[in-house]
Amino acid sequence: MDLGRFGVWTFDFEDQPASRMREAIQELEELGWPAFWIPERDGREALTHAGFLLAATERIAVVNGIARIFSREARWTRGAALLLADAYPDRHLLGLGVSGAPTEVPPLRAMREYLAEMDAVTSANPLPARPMRRVLAAYGPKMLALARDLSAGAHTYHVPVRHTAQAREVLGATPFLGVEQAVLFETDPARAREIAREHLHVYLTSPFNVAKFRRLGYTEADLDGGRGSDRLVDDLVVWGDLDTITGRLHEHLDAGADHVGVQVLGIRPGESALPQWRLLAEALLPRPGAGQAA
Repeated sequence: MDLGRFGVWTFDFEDQPASRMREAIQELEELGWPAFWIPERDGREALTHAGFLLAATERIAVVNGIARIFSREARWTRGAALLLADAYPDRHLLGLGVSGAPTEVPPLRAMREYLAEMDAVTSANPLPARPMRRVLAAYGPKMLALARDLSAGAHTYHVPVRHTAQAREVLGATPFLGVEQAVLFETDPARAREIAREHLHVYLTSPFNVAKFRRLGYTEADLDGGRGSDRLVDDLVVWGDLDTITGRLHEHLDAGADHVGVQVLGIRPGESALPQWRLLAEALLPRPGAGQAA
């Protein structure tokens, strides 16, 4: 399954009707984007959402980044993912994560038990000709090791480049490593950081994400009560001109990522990020008959 080096990662479709989603992803496919990442926030169900997007397109891969394991039982996740693998060979990647977990539930144990339950399910559903593939949202060394041992690899979200290097070291050379990177086309530092902080606030105040940032060496001063220091904000959101943004994306590849899902920030409600995706496609994606972008 080839996702290419860069893909689109977006929350935008949570707020759009089906007709607009269809038009947008079809244009992204025509632009040459090889992969499209969707989260599961609090509205559209992850596997249904993926199935709709796959049915609307012909080539682009759709990745759940991520489907929450606490949103559905393991047997139904397995059944849905097998159907998508059968209907759309090598075009669906199931990302699983513990987002939204009750605070009293140990994430590592919950994920291990969920995967075991998925693997133990027997049913009349036929197995697809091409395999169903899964990756895990993973940050700490134990979850990364679980992703290495019980899935095709790991997906990381809101991490600095140095975490990408650390994750690759834990995973080893072969497993897939897909990294999300938030980008913002804004050259004014104060305005850029204001937009970035608004986006990051929920992550800088949730227990699992705070633990992740502390493991990476950020201090209470960096967390700043959910505001985020300039250092932390700039590590998690790359802002500036096109060259600055594409430079950071390539740094993740150089650090060991196989693929970078690019999340465009700064889009007002009701507006579209398609102008930014067009610009990024021109800069990042290989042109027909040419090699990969430098």
